Parts: sequence; C-alpha cells; structure tokens
Amino acid sequence: MENRDLVIIGGGPAGLAAGLYAGRAELKTVLLEKAMTGGMAATTAHIENYPGFPAGIGGVELAAQMEEQARKFGVEIGNAQVEEVLGDGDAFTVRTDEGEWAAKTVILATGASPSLLGAPGEKEFLGRGVSFCATCDGAFFRDQAVVVVGGGDAAVEEAMFLTRFASRVFVVHRRGELRATRIIQDRAFKNPKLEFVWFSTVDSIRGGGKVEEVVVKDVRSGEQKVLAAGGVFIYVGNRPNSDLVADLADLDERGYVKTDAEMRTRAAGLFAAGDVRRKSLRQVITAVADGAVAAVSAEKYLAEKA
Repeated sequence: MENRDLVIIGGGPAGLAAGLYAGRAELKTVLLEKAMTGGMAATTAHIENYPGFPAGIGGVELAAQMEEQARKFGVEIGNAQVEEVLGDGDAFTVRTDEGEWAAKTVILATGASPSLLGAPGEKEFLGRGVSFCATCDGAFFRDQAVVVVGGGDAAVEEAMFLTRFASRVFVVHRRGELRATRIIQDRAFKNPKLEFVWFSTVDSIRGGGKVEEVVVKDVRSGEQKVLAAGGVFIYVGNRPNSDLVADLADLDERGYVKTDAEMRTRAAGLFAAGDVRRKSLRQVITAVADGAVAAVSAEKYLAEKA
C-alpha cells in the first residue's frame, strides 16, 4: 500500500488546482483520475469567462496547462478508478482498480456527470448518435441535422459549436425561453442554423443502427412531432459523483456534498471541492477556487495533527 499526505480524487479543474497548491506546500500528493484530466471543462470547445485569457481558450488546452503546472510542483498523477474510500478517524484508505493508497487527508473532486432524459432509445443509442459532448463528437455529424436538448449555457453554447458541422441544429427546450445568460442568447438567436423547438421534451429516440429521428412532445398540448436528425446532444443538468463518500460526508437532497467555507466535510481530514459539492455557482473559476481552498485546509489540518 502506497502512503501519501494527500490523495486527490478527480482530475478536473478543482482537483488540478488542489494539486497545484498541495505541491507548492510540499505535501506528498497523488491525484487519481479515471479518464483524462480536465473533467467536463475539457469537453467544452471554448471557454471565454476564465480570467487571464481575453480571447478565450479551449477546454482541452486549459486542462493541459493546469496539469503541466501541477506536475511542475511534484504532484503525481495516476490513472485509476477509485472504488472505495474508507476512514478510521486518523487516516484514509483509498481503494482503486490499480491498488490501494493510505492517506492522511483526502480531497474529493469527482465533479458531476450528465443527467439522462429517461426517454426510450436514449441508452440504446449511446455512442451511436446520442452524446453528451459536442466537442468530442460534433465532427461526426457533418452536414447532418442534430438535436440539442436543454436551454442553459452549456446547451446553447454547444449548439452553436455544432453549427460548424451540422446542417441544422434543433434546440429542444421544455420552456418558452432559454435559461442561458443574455450574451449567449443574443448570439444564438442570430445564428441562422439554429432552430428552437419551444415547450417541448424528447418523447423517444428512434433509428436502426444509429439515431435517425427524434420524437418531441409539446408539454402544453401533448402533440408530437418528428425531427429527422442523426444525433442527439443532451444538456439537462448533472448529478454529483458523491457515492464514494456517502458514508463519510453529509449530502444534500440532490446528492451534493455539504462542506463549510474551508471545504471541510463532516469527516475530519476529508474535503470536497468543485462541482461535487453544494454551492450556488458551478464554473471552472469556482472549481479552481474550491480546489485551492481545499488544499490549504488540508495543509493546515496536517500541521495541526503533526
């Protein structure tokens, strides 16, 4: 079993920022990420509201720079699926598919995962037309019509990104107005390739070997309409990846981890940062801030225990 001062679970902006601050504090730190670093930020084509980049920056590029900076200060980044976190009051055991780690402190920075619609055909066509990442999959739908479900910032921004490839992008939203910020709405309404399908939800997704059409239903009248489309991109919110600490931390009614202002959870030595914790704004900048605070709190906790 490997021993560390700190194990960070999750390699998104919160985890990478925590790693940077922990590394600079000379804590013996390992960051464990099950996939690629960057989290959901890395699936965003263009981030224009992160300070220091007036022209904006690609999500993948920003994540790569964050990772490089964390590694510069000695943070070890490992690829592993964390399966269990156990705590006995004085230390933690982090079990992964690649082995076990013993840690004096843990920062949970596992973020959140896209929510599903629950519509027939959604799961059946995952990877065959149903996607949660326009940046990853948009180019596969060149000169095809696609559907984007949702009305928030992510949905509308990704819908605009998809117009680079798709012949038409239907934006299906259950309300009669978007939830996206005004500047994003203004750009969207000026884009001739976007067509808004208001007061509607996805009733089913159909096709043969891949998605061919999307049936939408008017929430007021119940009337159905068929949209011919080769892809469906879903942006209807997220669910927190908090199962690992369900027995160690308090969760709210939606499953988000409750912390104080110092990112401390109910369990001493366990901290949470980023989109997995309960808070009012979930953006890259707030995730980074959470990670920094969590690492400094972990450093203080270790100093007090020494």
